[in-house]
Amino acid sequence: MTTPVARPRARTEQTRRPAAGNRAAGTTVPRQRPGSAPRTVVVPPRTRGGRPPVAPVEPGSRRRMAFLAALVIVALAVFGGRLVYVQGLRGASIAEQARDARLTSITLLGGRGEITDAEGAPLATSVERYEISVNQRLVANFKGSENPAVPDGAAGVAATLAPLLGMNAAELGGALVGDRQFVYIRKGVLPEVAREVRKLGLSGVNVDRVAERVYPNSSLAGNVVGFVNSNGVGLAGLEASLDDRLTGTAGSETYERGRKGQAIPGGYSEDTPATQGDSVQLTLLSDVQWKAQSALDAQVAATGSSSGSLIVMDVKTGEIYALADSGAVDPNHPGEASGSLSSAVSDVFEPGSTGKVITMAAILDNKIADPLSQWEVPYTYSPDGKETFKDSHEHGVLRLTTTGVLAESSNTGTVMIGQNLPVQTRYDYLAKFGFGAQTGIELSGESKGILHPVDTWQRRDKFAVLFGQAVSVTALQATQVFATIANGGVRVQPHIIKGWTSPDGTYTPTPAAPTTQVVSAETAKTVLTMMQSVVDDGTGAHAAIPGYQVAGKTGTAQNWVGGIQGITSSFIGVAPADDPRIAVAVILHNPQTSVYGGTVAAPVFSDVAGYTLSELGVAPSGTTGTLFPTTW
Repeated sequence: MTTPVARPRARTEQTRRPAAGNRAAGTTVPRQRPGSAPRTVVVPPRTRGGRPPVAPVEPGSRRRMAFLAALVIVALAVFGGRLVYVQGLRGASIAEQARDARLTSITLLGGRGEITDAEGAPLATSVERYEISVNQRLVANFKGSENPAVPDGAAGVAATLAPLLGMNAAELGGALVGDRQFVYIRKGVLPEVAREVRKLGLSGVNVDRVAERVYPNSSLAGNVVGFVNSNGVGLAGLEASLDDRLTGTAGSETYERGRKGQAIPGGYSEDTPATQGDSVQLTLLSDVQWKAQSALDAQVAATGSSSGSLIVMDVKTGEIYALADSGAVDPNHPGEASGSLSSAVSDVFEPGSTGKVITMAAILDNKIADPLSQWEVPYTYSPDGKETFKDSHEHGVLRLTTTGVLAESSNTGTVMIGQNLPVQTRYDYLAKFGFGAQTGIELSGESKGILHPVDTWQRRDKFAVLFGQAVSVTALQATQVFATIANGGVRVQPHIIKGWTSPDGTYTPTPAAPTTQVVSAETAKTVLTMMQSVVDDGTGAHAAIPGYQVAGKTGTAQNWVGGIQGITSSFIGVAPADDPRIAVAVILHNPQTSVYGGTVAAPVFSDVAGYTLSELGVAPSGTTGTLFPTTW
């Protein structure tokens, strides 16, 4: 039997792929393309379901993964716990600390009270001013601009700020460079300028409000008002003696600030208001003070005097209408001040013949003599055969009444009459008229003068005190003597404060000044009439005021200033003598044109007293008055 032979196929036979489910894992299936070499394909083994098997994980890898997971869990627990602690337990405390870090506090200055004259015109007041300062460290951080061209740092700040402050930019720039955190660059800046500076928001530039003390009338009453230092603390005059009451109480303001120091709207804010100090009203009348000051300065210059004082005082109330010292300094420029208080209450001198008024009052009060008692008065006189006294002008024996002795200002005649007073009585009357004690005026540094105890008086002293020597007084003490005579023998404590106004506007007048009856009203009236003869018939003729009756006394005495002997010339008087309103004292130290008070001081009295009477609206006397004869 013949074996059949297979016929060849027309194309190359390819190996059929076994079914997917029949492929053995890892079976290599040859596949051949026409004209290419056979290729072996490796089929990866599959797990049940057709997914490739997962490679086995080594034990070490599992441990590392567990550790990392634990670490993450611990970290989360720590942060979570911290969050709970911060926000839950300490949230309020931390928020408060954060707020405190944003808080800033500023001091609010309490305004200083005003000083005004009797009519309310300000003599010292405080105005709103600003101080410009810089932090040099922060100035360096300033960023300029290209249009307009402004450089960075201090140069840019100086270029921007200098025009507003009226300063040279180069000089200002020098003050802005450095490492200091606080440097003043301008004080006393006006509010409108300060506002423009604040608008600029310059880095490191601070604008602080202050209360600057100003004196609108310059040197008027500068010797009384005084001045303050750069911190607003009183240094002289009433500014010093009344400092505690004039000074306001400082307040404060606390608020949350932003990056540039601005207050955060709606943020924390708390303030304690500042309280202004009390304002004081003086008894001074500005127009009368001006007249007194100008007349005094003019006479000091005209007579070549080294200095002088002038006082105008109300005889009934003790109010001081004017208290002038030559060369009063403008309190706006305290560096030019030569002293800290008025020489009218601090400097002492021998009153000279004005002191004879006290002797005459004591003589009349003790009935030793009367205005018409007759005396033969020589040029020289020795009351005890040892001490000799003389008059200012050589003369023969004069036939004078007691009134004539006062009118002619005779030293010898005064000693002749006064030697009949017991020595202790002489001392007692000097003391009762206020010698040797402060008047009590509200000015610091008042001198009490010099009145030595009787047991220390030398042999000459017990007679010299009768005509105003061997005793020293202030101008105010000397004025008080004449005011006492003009007020019916009642001494009224001089005062310069009329009242106080509190910050709420409540005005409290000063209580009535204390009074002391020194001599009888009859004695006072008699002495006042005797003093009219000084003006009408005696040494004080230049003190006359047309239309008014005037009483007064001239004075010339030695003084010692700095160990150098000089002369004090004075006139103190009262007007109108028929109904006294004012006592005026004119004191000139070391005049060169004349040493006599009737020549250098009396004319100034007439000028100032006449002006004051007009200002007060005092009507002229209308009559000349009936005077005592001066001779017999």
